[in-house]
Formats: sequence, structure tokens, C-alpha cells
Amino acid sequence: MKYIDLRSDTVTRPSDEMRRIIAQAEVGDDVFGDDPTVNKLQKKVAGLFGKEAALYVPSGSMGNLVAIKTHTNPGEEAIFEEDCHSLNYEAGSMGAVAGLVSHTFRGRHGVMTREQVEPYIKKKSLHTPPTTLIALENTHNHAGGTIYPLEEIKKLREMAEEHELRMHLDGARIWNASVATGIPLDEYGRYFDSIQCCFSKGLGAPIGSIVVGDADFIERARRFRKMFGGGMRQVGIIASAAIYALDNNMSRMSEDHENAGFLAQNLAGIDGIDIDLDSVQTNIVIMNIASSGKQVPDVLSKLKEMGILAVQFGATKIRCVTHLNVNRTDIETAIEKFKAVFAN
Repeated sequence: MKYIDLRSDTVTRPSDEMRRIIAQAEVGDDVFGDDPTVNKLQKKVAGLFGKEAALYVPSGSMGNLVAIKTHTNPGEEAIFEEDCHSLNYEAGSMGAVAGLVSHTFRGRHGVMTREQVEPYIKKKSLHTPPTTLIALENTHNHAGGTIYPLEEIKKLREMAEEHELRMHLDGARIWNASVATGIPLDEYGRYFDSIQCCFSKGLGAPIGSIVVGDADFIERARRFRKMFGGGMRQVGIIASAAIYALDNNMSRMSEDHENAGFLAQNLAGIDGIDIDLDSVQTNIVIMNIASSGKQVPDVLSKLKEMGILAVQFGATKIRCVTHLNVNRTDIETAIEKFKAVFAN
């Protein structure tokens, strides 16, 4: 059976043209720093964000860990939104590997504010872990692909400078935020000491993420990448796919956002499905089916039998994600299958 796969935008597959580019990629040994395609990618992305340098890494989880570890020391405190990816979906690496104490805040649609955070910043003390880092996520996966308002980012940056804190952005889907808002990547880049972003989600590359920052930061981050097992050799093969994705697949993300909005509007009209439509800002749709009395695994199983794949996202929630391998006809089909499941 051919499935309409809405589990994640990580399920995207390289196009024939991308595969051709991969096959022709010029490569070298990236640990020695002489893979020309990786170097081209790193220079390209650093420039997009207005940063001095960049470091290619195997995954977004490693990118976040490398960046945050580079900024901090064990026993220090970092501030996170409580549902962020770094704390909930990266295998506990912030505590186990980076050795951080985490202070979390509940954000509305994944957004923490200066007013929430500032009273709890800890100074150096014999008794408490000093606060040294603030980490944001944009777009916010668990909140439904929501966009962090630039004005709130600016306020947090001002606070960080006043308290001598560093700022990291988990920008795995920052491309979606930029396309949806029209805010250039280098404008986002102004407010963060480091940014991690993924090529293997909506951009459609098969592997890889990148971390950007100033040159000294990236040089220190390179050592942690090696320490964590992320040194790669002839990696220009996959870096070439990332370059192709940046050049060809970013502007079309608006289609994914439109498809997600269309999906959400139609599913919200089905009895037993509740969706916060204000949270559907990019390519993620999260629905709560508690009022239907149905169990999420049962619903997912029935949808799979009908050719639709989605994922459980909490005890009573289902997540669907639109991407370049799903078109409007697929979304219309998915809506009809959801209606059939909830009609019974």
C-alpha cells in the first residue's frame, strides 16, 4: 500500500535531481577540513544568518548538544521552555552529557517572555547554579509549529545582555518561520550567539544539521562534535543535498503551510477532534481527540489501514505534519479518511 505519510517532515525523500547532485558531489576529508562541499555549505549558511562560521553535524540533536555544551559548564543552569525539543526529545543529553541544571517555564504556544524569566535568573553563588544560557525553539514543535515572535526574542536578547547570558536557538525549523513571516534569516541571527538548524525536515535533504556562530565558538564546538562522535569524513555527499535543498526547496515551504492550514480547518469541523487553530502557523497540526472517547492507538491503526500515517503526540493527541512529499490531493484524501474514522 502507498501511504500518505503525515508522521513528520523528516520522512521526506531526496528527489531524482537531488540524488544526481549527491552522486556528483566533490568530496574530501571533513575532519581535516578539506571537504570542499562541506566548506561551501558551512560558508553559505553562516552567510545566510550573518555569522562568521558554521559547523556541519549529523543531526539536530547533536547540533543542540554541541552548541549548548560549548556555551556552558557542568553545574550551570540553562533556561528552557518546558515542552522544548532539547529537553523532551534528545534522550536527556542536556543533563547527562552537558551536565546542566534546567530551569523551565511554561510558554504560551511555546513562547517564554522576559517578564516570566527575568525574576528567576541566578547570579554566581556558593549555593545555587548560576544561570548562563537561554535556549529558545523556533518554530516550536510541541506547540504545533508555532513561530516565536521577533519582538519577544528582542526583549529576551536585551535581558540576556544585561545579565551576561548567552542565547541559543534550536532552529530546526527556522526555515519555516522565515518563510511564514518574511523575516530574513540574518535578522533572526542577530539575536543569538548560536543557532542550530536542520536540513532533513521541510527542506527535504536526507541527513544533516548545522550550527552557526562566531569563529571562536565554532572552533570550540568542533572539538565537542569530535568528542560526541560526530566527526565525519567524505561527507560532501550529503552536504551537497543540503546545498540543493537550500537553493530549491525553501521558498516552496509556503505550500506546506497552506496545506497544514487547510487540513486543520477541515479536521476541526469533525466531531471529536479539537484543534487550536491559532497554533497552526506553519506545517504542523496537533489535534486532541479526548472528547471523542476514542483511543489514539486505535485511531492511528484505523488510519493506517486506510493508507494514512500520523503519530501519537500525548495521551489524547495526534500530530500531522505537511511536507514536500504531500500535495493538496493527499491532504484532501486524508481529511476524508479522518471523517470516516470519526463517523463510527
